[in-house]
Amino acid sequence: MGRPRTPLLSRDRIVAAALELADTEGLDAVSIRRLATALGVRGPSLYNHVATKDALLDAMVDTVLGTVDLSMFDGGPDWYTALRTWARSYRTALSHHPNLVPALNQGMGRRPNALRQADAVFGGLVAAGWPRREATQVGALMRFFVTGSTLGSFAGGFPDDATVYRGSYPHLGEAHLLAGKQRDIDDAAFETGLAALLDGLTLKFEVLRASTP
Repeated sequence: MGRPRTPLLSRDRIVAAALELADTEGLDAVSIRRLATALGVRGPSLYNHVATKDALLDAMVDTVLGTVDLSMFDGGPDWYTALRTWARSYRTALSHHPNLVPALNQGMGRRPNALRQADAVFGGLVAAGWPRREATQVGALMRFFVTGSTLGSFAGGFPDDATVYRGSYPHLGEAHLLAGKQRDIDDAAFETGLAALLDGLTLKFEVLRASTP
């Protein structure tokens, strides 16, 4: 019987393995050596597909951003619904890989999907009537909001030991219950913040439209 064939090494396979490693152990665990072991190959063979660790991180981030839906910016003046739908898709993509968010926050760089997303959001806002300067600010604001919401869990950060709060924190008598409702609380907080943000932008948009000759 012949020896089992090793699956061909590819950039996509390397990135998938790197994402899995980052998801389970964090970004610091991602290294060429660890990836080579996980993929059953020698380290130097990986450099044929990713030249440096920074290039690997770029590929990881861009792969995740490639899953974000941008179709809502294809046309139409309804920027409110477009931003809301995009923000939800963006958060969902990042929530699957929260350990990757710090790398994403380094900036757009030359990442194709990151630039494609920035182009779609900016273009959609300008097409809907936002001035270019304000459209840039809105895009940045939304990015801050969405990425910030995926950096950690508010509800999950509270110890589930009721004795921690007893006597010293009179308004946190039920805080020990928050961790058990982490997803519901965090999702509701995101939706509350998103609605407030978009409603505030609606007021700003109306002022801008009224002041335009």
